Amino acid sequence: MALSKLFLAGFAGTAMMIAPFVAGDAAAQDRRSGGIVMPSGSPAAINGPLHVCRDKRLCNEYENPIQLRGISSHGLQWYPHCLVPRAFKALAQDWKADVVRISMYVQEGGYETNPEKFRTLVNKAVKRATRKGLYVIVDWHILNPGDPNYNLERAKEFFDWIARKHRKRVNVLYELANEPNGQQVTWEVLKRYHEELIPVIRDHDPDAILLLGTPGWSSMGLAHGWSEQDIIDNPVEAENVLYSFHFYAASHREFYREALDRAAQQIPVFVSEFGLQQYTGEGANDLEQSQLYLDVMEARKISWVYWNFSDDWRSGTVFEPGVCDDKAFNETSRMKESGLWIRERMQSEDSFPVD
Repeated sequence: MALSKLFLAGFAGTAMMIAPFVAGDAAAQDRRSGGIVMPSGSPAAINGPLHVCRDKRLCNEYENPIQLRGISSHGLQWYPHCLVPRAFKALAQDWKADVVRISMYVQEGGYETNPEKFRTLVNKAVKRATRKGLYVIVDWHILNPGDPNYNLERAKEFFDWIARKHRKRVNVLYELANEPNGQQVTWEVLKRYHEELIPVIRDHDPDAILLLGTPGWSSMGLAHGWSEQDIIDNPVEAENVLYSFHFYAASHREFYREALDRAAQQIPVFVSEFGLQQYTGEGANDLEQSQLYLDVMEARKISWVYWNFSDDWRSGTVFEPGVCDDKAFNETSRMKESGLWIRERMQSEDSFPVD
């Protein structure tokens, strides 16, 4: 494990070192992350800085493979009121989430319209997650246009800013491209994009976990008739990177699930978005197929993030309309079937070995 993240900047700019953790007592200790104290027993306080192990799985600082389970926000331009401090408290204490994904759309009324506004929203969300000891994914949520190179200069500007801002935090992960798509957006195209962007982040944060978008709406190319083998045969040459895989259980069944299982045995994989429904986030929840996916992810120690923590009208969102305005994030009577189901699975006991 690289040591750089054990040194945090003090308020006066002086370097100070985190007191070394005693492995057997990790759950009982607070930990600082960029000047913020993360509570004892919280996922990031227990596990510390993450890295990709030699066996291509996500590991904590004790070299043990772990699985993070959590949830994504909806677009910040539409649902910032679902990410208030009380929401993070609920996610940490009631939902027992390990990780929260902050979904910052670039188009559709997102970052391109007001970069300063969206930097502020992301910055606040990162700090709120950190105060609860949660890992947090900063999601560069490109969707349309599907070629992330359209937004490359914006991405460089944003990631330069956000990585510099949070370079001392042990709990921040970066997702470089949400769902690249289009027949012209091959793995070769995406690989070059990632290779352009990774050094921008590494200049400030040399050890952070990076999630790399894959072709076909982060299906590793399956949606376009390709396969995970394109990535396996030609991976990005960088440390601490994982490849994103997205699925919606009612639409993407055995074919996708088997590809996920194969890929996870050869390259590092992170399921940074999935749903129980159709790929539109609508329709009936396919709980049987969803559980089959969760079984594979548990067996392979694949971390996952559910879409999404909001009160949008679609069946995939976890709350009934009005919950975010009322800040009623713990009220099970106002959760949809999807919310109750995924919350129960997040609440199941974590396995965070520290020996």
